[in-house]
Amino acid sequence: MPAVVRGGRRQGSTKGKGQGSRKAPATPGKVAAIGRLDLSPRAVLISIVAGVVVLGGVLATGARAERISNSVSNKFDSVTSGMGLKVKQVHVTGASPEARAAIQQAVGVRADQPIVSLDLNAVRDRVQAVGWVKEARVVRLLPDTLIVDVKEHDRLAVWQTGGHAYVIDSRGQVIQGADAGRYPKLPLVVGKGADQTASEILPLLVQRPRLMARIEALVRVDERRWDLRLKDGSLIQLPAVDQDSALIRLDALDQRERLLDLGFARVDLRTPEEVAVRPSEGAV
Repeated sequence: MPAVVRGGRRQGSTKGKGQGSRKAPATPGKVAAIGRLDLSPRAVLISIVAGVVVLGGVLATGARAERISNSVSNKFDSVTSGMGLKVKQVHVTGASPEARAAIQQAVGVRADQPIVSLDLNAVRDRVQAVGWVKEARVVRLLPDTLIVDVKEHDRLAVWQTGGHAYVIDSRGQVIQGADAGRYPKLPLVVGKGADQTASEILPLLVQRPRLMARIEALVRVDERRWDLRLKDGSLIQLPAVDQDSALIRLDALDQRERLLDLGFARVDLRTPEEVAVRPSEGAV
């Protein structure tokens, strides 16, 4: 029965009387089939998967196969790199100008590094260890691009305590690496416990831009309540509870008397349903 050779010509099997069967000489069709390299996407994918399976099998044999697994891994990297699957571009998205350099350094990926075997979880962990970064996502785009998308901590306020100033987020966490001097427009909160409670008082003040524009600092008193120190040296004392109602009373007085424009030494809002105002010295 005739035999079929893929990529070649049909060859008849010959068997003489009294003689054993002999292999037919290699034909040009056979040589062409053997010498041709299939670089189709499907073949490349199969090669990669096969390499991963072999590597996984070696790793499964335990520590005794460590040297073998390293050799297989290096060979796998060499093969995939030869196919063009290596890092050429790293794009960092979502990073602020101040944080970008630290994040790029934490990525720790060099040019022409094999991209298929790159440990994306390790890259993500390194990036998330940067003080600016709240969370990170790392995506591999074959053949040669790595995307690192970060979400940074929000900047809520500058917290001053113990003679030092820190940038804090909405959860009161200090953002490591942030220079407080670069954020002069952030509200200044002062004192022990101010970092953990700033997110409660600041939204109430943001709703009152006329008052907010005059505030120099929010001072936490006895870890219970706030004093608002204004830029002109005036002081507004808020109660420990129901701060919103106290600010509503202040709003009503300001609308009626233009209190914030007149100047005063102190406004005491600590007693419910009352507003005590002490005029500034020299006030008529």
